[in-house]
Amino acid sequence: MTTLTTTPLAPLLERLFAQAKAATSPAWSDFPREELSRLMHSKTEYLDFYGRLKDLWLPVSRNTAQLLYMLARGCRAKAIVEFGTSFGISTLHLAAALRDNGGGRLITTEFEPGKVAQAREHLQAGGVLDLVEIREGDALKTLSANLPESIDLVLLDGAKALYPEVLNLLESRLRPGALIVADNADYSPEYLERVRAPASGYLSVPFAEDVELSMRLG
Repeated sequence: MTTLTTTPLAPLLERLFAQAKAATSPAWSDFPREELSRLMHSKTEYLDFYGRLKDLWLPVSRNTAQLLYMLARGCRAKAIVEFGTSFGISTLHLAAALRDNGGGRLITTEFEPGKVAQAREHLQAGGVLDLVEIREGDALKTLSANLPESIDLVLLDGAKALYPEVLNLLESRLRPGALIVADNADYSPEYLERVRAPASGYLSVPFAEDVELSMRLG
């Protein structure tokens, strides 16, 4: 038995995934495909774009959520950084892994205040809030200081165009063997080019349809 598969977290996650499934699709359809692609790639309009999605659930898939838990457990993570909290589904999986690893610290960042409040409620209900520090605001500011000396795992799941900039903020703290999971990485070609380059200092492979898994080399 694990924190992930027992009460109170397991039934909470079932409820949250159901809510996300019911709430996600209609809002995306409000954007013409060309405009959606442009906004997802934009480095200048991301705050306005994601502000327009303040009520939209933007969770990782169930498979990716399970992968996050497994990777965090497998590398015995104690220090995790997440870019893009949303309503906290991925945060709950990562925090569960920390609990089952014996403790640790998860720093997660989200600029939409309403999502921060609800994510905090979900983490409290799941019994893992004590492991999580939620930083409210633009990640380029909230992740620019007071980071762990050594980071074991990173989840990138915020504004896709900012993946390279967020990696810049964290890179010096990544320990050899640290893992980076980038969701919807196909919307950040600059990030993919960087982590896949032979001399980048990373070993990187696509996972499923829209996730890039990278490892920091020594």
